[in-house]
Amino acid sequence: MSAVKIQATDYPISKVFSNDFVFTIPLYQRPYAWTTEQAGELLEDLITALGDSDDKIDEINPYFLGNIVLIKGDKRDAQVVDGQQRLTTLTILLAALRTSVSKEHIHILTKYLYEKDDFDPGDNVYRLNLRERDAQFFKEYIQDEGGIEKLKNLHSAKLSDSRKNIKENTLLFVKRLQLFTNNQLLRLTQFIIKRCFLVVVSTPDIDSAYRIFSVINNRGMDLSHADILKAEIIGKIPLEQQDKYTTKWEELEEKLGRDIFKSLFSHIRMINVKSKPRESILKEFLNDIKPIHAPQQLIDKILIPLGEAFYDINNQAYHSDILSEKVNQFFRWLQLIDNSDWIPPAILYLARNYNNPELLVRFFTDLDRLASGLMIQRANINERIERYSKLLYAIEIGEDLYASHSPLQLKMEEKQYILKILNDDLYLMKKIRLYVLIRLDTALSEGKASYHFHNITIEHVLPQNPISNSVWANWFATQEERDQYVNRIGNLVLLSSYKNSQAQNYDFELKKQKYFTTKTGVSNFALTTQVLMEKEWTPEVINKRQEQLIDRLKQVWRLQ
Repeated sequence: MSAVKIQATDYPISKVFSNDFVFTIPLYQRPYAWTTEQAGELLEDLITALGDSDDKIDEINPYFLGNIVLIKGDKRDAQVVDGQQRLTTLTILLAALRTSVSKEHIHILTKYLYEKDDFDPGDNVYRLNLRERDAQFFKEYIQDEGGIEKLKNLHSAKLSDSRKNIKENTLLFVKRLQLFTNNQLLRLTQFIIKRCFLVVVSTPDIDSAYRIFSVINNRGMDLSHADILKAEIIGKIPLEQQDKYTTKWEELEEKLGRDIFKSLFSHIRMINVKSKPRESILKEFLNDIKPIHAPQQLIDKILIPLGEAFYDINNQAYHSDILSEKVNQFFRWLQLIDNSDWIPPAILYLARNYNNPELLVRFFTDLDRLASGLMIQRANINERIERYSKLLYAIEIGEDLYASHSPLQLKMEEKQYILKILNDDLYLMKKIRLYVLIRLDTALSEGKASYHFHNITIEHVLPQNPISNSVWANWFATQEERDQYVNRIGNLVLLSSYKNSQAQNYDFELKKQKYFTTKTGVSNFALTTQVLMEKEWTPEVINKRQEQLIDRLKQVWRLQ
């Protein structure tokens, strides 16, 4: 495969708005959004940079206007990936200057707005073409001669936000420029055209253009692969249906939130491809899913059902006459898993079986167990992807998901390994210890516990470093004996806030009174309440508690 050619060159505005470029704003770009505050700041910066000296224009320090990123091959046609707001505002400024200068200079500025066809004005080549919805408006009221006079008479209340911004910024420029003499206007025009520069970064490849944009952009514009896919997909829908499908797309994006919506495409890719990503999500989605071949079906049959399922999982919003709370509880547990690899099978199964809550309870009971088991075993990403890929395939072909050989089920050796981890020094396993103890505490409270504390900490009953002359030294005579018990589940409790670290070494009775209770005297956690009922804390007590707690976890995740 040949390498993608990337070019970056600084050009004066005279070169940017010349026959070398015909800029087009793609469908995926947001509408023009600069307000009078941003447009006015740009103009004032330019006026300040020009100054009031009598230096020749060519001797004035150049002014840098930033970067623009283009998808552009050998021809002059260029799609604007980044730089729409600046290019549009500069075009408005050039048009405002044309309105303000004397008549003999109008033609100079017009050539930076469009290339004239003297025989057929309908064939004029405009330097900048906005998104389809605003393109004709921009030509008529900004780029064409006399357009700004017509613009002044338009009622803003009837304009879209983008057109209102165009109008208000134009009139702002015209009003500001009225304060200049004709000579000052010509000098400002020369400065903008000759001494103001843009760095133009271009590549013929949409994927690399997006990656370049992501690297150099830090202004929060948040262009994403979802925006580009929107253009690719909706652009292939017949024109008379585009508004309908644009609305569907944007309603789902708004419902999920922009970041969650972006991640949806990665999960859809996984559902379809069932393998670890090899290239960017943008390239793989376009190449492997081929959304442009049946764009309406992609939106109606894939994007919306999976997106709605994703929303219900993220917000625990599944609704049914029966079992909805049980299903939503599994969604809450799955949100605590330290990876998102479980999401594709979750949204696929929910979308396919939404109206069968009994099936959902059974499936998510086992998906919760699988995701928890892989997390406890610290399965790496390749192991997780392989397992969930097999599960996706099993869901799609209708395989029995509850047979012992199903990828949804834990194998016997996996159960044994999980139990070994749980029976070991759990406190030393930082990535899983809090998750396991919260799950355990909920099981002990019969699912009635809720966890809305800012800080949940794990504490030892037998301290890690007990005072030598304390009761702990009587119950645990040697360091070796303490090491055997101190970090195991049987010796751990949960607290809802941080405590004084020195208090960890209290004797047992004092620790129960001051360390393991709240202001009301009642612990928030079943795990901790158990300890409050004990009169002493010996190896025998910890052993018994260890066995009971492990047995409870065996029930939670069916590890027998």
